Amino acid sequence: MFRIVCVLFILLVSLLNAGCSTFGMKRIHPAVTQPVPVDQLSDYQDYPANVKKVISKSLVLSKKHLTYMFGSANPKKGGMDCSGVFYYLLSGMDNVRVPRDSYDIYRWLLRAGTIHHVTYDHFRSKQFSALKPGDLLFWTNTFRTHRKPPITHVMLYLGKDKNNVPLMFGSSDGGIYRGREMWGVSVFQFILPRDRDRARFVAYGCIPSLTCSK
Repeated sequence: MFRIVCVLFILLVSLLNAGCSTFGMKRIHPAVTQPVPVDQLSDYQDYPANVKKVISKSLVLSKKHLTYMFGSANPKKGGMDCSGVFYYLLSGMDNVRVPRDSYDIYRWLLRAGTIHHVTYDHFRSKQFSALKPGDLLFWTNTFRTHRKPPITHVMLYLGKDKNNVPLMFGSSDGGIYRGREMWGVSVFQFILPRDRDRARFVAYGCIPSLTCSK
């Protein structure tokens, strides 16, 4: 009995640590996804090789029609959460030691000195001047947490499409792409939260040992 309780406790802790766009286990929503539109990314031919590598792997994953699944980092389960996507994508890359949850991924970039913090809610701010394709994007308070800072969500910046629309990739339980609501592992339009939203976009940064300029 004690062993069973311990196993259940460990499972619960792992789920709580995953940290993504919502909290808790609920009915699995059917996937509504679109592949990463590599051919529509403006100036994609000029992206650094390692950034193209990450986006290429993102394209493959985005074609699997995976739903959002809290606590999953395994596409074989049929779904993944936000940090699970990047744990899966980056773990197999040379010299990249990516943590499992969004908060620790943020701390990883912070320790590496690659984080840029944002306090404004519009892309015209100079705080976004360093943003480039291949950067990870971070939000706070997409669910209630006692973390400090309350980082709860992470995505990958893809750059702008040929219509100058900023795009991102990852797993989310709701987002927009070309006027349609997406759900799961997909491309999304990168939209900043509104003033009245509880969630806030707070930081971005390149991936240590991979997408940072030499």
